[in-house]
Amino acid sequence: MWNDSTLQIEKQHKGLVNKKMISRILGILLLIECGMMCLCAMVAIAYGEKSYSSFFWASFISGGIGLLLLLIGKNADRELSRRDGYCIVMATWVLFTTMGMLPFYLSGEIPRIPDAFFETMSGFSTTGATILDNIESLSHGMLFWRSLIQWIGGLGIVFFTIAVLPIFGVGNQMLASAESAGVSREKILPKISTIAKWIWGFYVAFTLTETCLLLLGGMDWFDAVCHSFCTMSTGGFSTKQASIAHWNSAYIEYVVSVFMLLASLNFSLYFILIKGQVWKWITDVETRMFLFSVGVITLMVMGILIVREQYDLEPAFRLSLFQVASIHSGTGFSTADFMLWPPVVWALFLYIMVAGGCTGSTSAGIKSMRVLIVLQSIKNELYRLMHPRAVLPIKINHHTVPASTLSTVNTFIVLYMACLFFGTVALLACNVGFIESLSLSISSLGCVGPALGNFGPAFSWSALPDAAKWITSFLMLMGRLELLGVLLMFTPGFWSKH
Repeated sequence: MWNDSTLQIEKQHKGLVNKKMISRILGILLLIECGMMCLCAMVAIAYGEKSYSSFFWASFISGGIGLLLLLIGKNADRELSRRDGYCIVMATWVLFTTMGMLPFYLSGEIPRIPDAFFETMSGFSTTGATILDNIESLSHGMLFWRSLIQWIGGLGIVFFTIAVLPIFGVGNQMLASAESAGVSREKILPKISTIAKWIWGFYVAFTLTETCLLLLGGMDWFDAVCHSFCTMSTGGFSTKQASIAHWNSAYIEYVVSVFMLLASLNFSLYFILIKGQVWKWITDVETRMFLFSVGVITLMVMGILIVREQYDLEPAFRLSLFQVASIHSGTGFSTADFMLWPPVVWALFLYIMVAGGCTGSTSAGIKSMRVLIVLQSIKNELYRLMHPRAVLPIKINHHTVPASTLSTVNTFIVLYMACLFFGTVALLACNVGFIESLSLSISSLGCVGPALGNFGPAFSWSALPDAAKWITSFLMLMGRLELLGVLLMFTPGFWSKH
């Protein structure tokens, strides 16, 4: 009888949030952020800047809260539920952003809380939109911090820690599934922590390679490292107000274009490449669709620039490739003000803002896999009108897509469009123009960076009202966590004991 009661109590507790374990994990994550701040303080000291004190104070606050959470989580039950995973992910992004804005705010380099929070959320979510009108006025420490938070946010704060947390006796696949509610793929390795380590290995290797190539192109060490961080994370923060156009270098533009595209592809497929399965990588349908989309739209924009704007062939190709790669990947770097180009280009760019990159990459947006599934669904429905009894399964890489996945994809698309609608309406209520409101919502939810109109690539988002900055910050968070993980937190059933 006693054993039955004990089992019943344990089952009831499993339905509750594991507060102690959540506190412990958040404490570890905040200590990691504390270490990141100390690294930026070292950069500030190396350049003889006073901003180092702001990083030390911020790290003291972050570290203090982290230690307190660790103390609260002492002797925690290590078992995590799916609900715990979603709570950890949501709390991590909000906490990291709140603590991450402290260096900007305490230093006075971004003296207002709405601006500092916006800039930090834009960094961690890898959106790349900025409220800064004179980026070069920031200290080297702050510029490095902007780049570092994008690099850490690139593959996901939580996904990064999946590779680190086992060191502390913590680690759970629930964190990975909660961090991204996207279309699932077959596992390349049995353990999620091993997958995380491999993917972060590729991430670091690509970052180092790009840094070396940018050094060869004339960038100094600081700019090369910062831009490599923000390229591989598809973030788009630059150390210069003019972005990549500052260097006026075709070589640098081509290098950055290539690495933006590499960062937009599924990182798990690079593991297939090193195993020698090149053909499997080449024939991956999502990779082919994404690269096909990049190629076609690049050629379309190039043709428009040549015919309508009288560009020469090579500059037209280079500018088109860079802008398409930047926006399709959600990076947001710029080498030209595309608002000066014909409006048909804006329409093409709005599409690729929504489409985004590939699943398992650092880019956001709807993702090519979902677009592919929707297109196949439309094709099947049209065929079924002529052949009502036909059995038409949707196949990706010769594997049938389960009905549950189709339902999830359809739900995601509807929610995505609904969020775009409500985001646009909310920004219109803040007295933002219609074109600007629509493009700001698309850019924020897709974690892209540049928008249209008065918030195009030549302008910052500083002119937005404070309310609009909070709205777009929330849209960035939703886009980075792929909607469902955020919306789930606001459903009554999520907090039910049963």
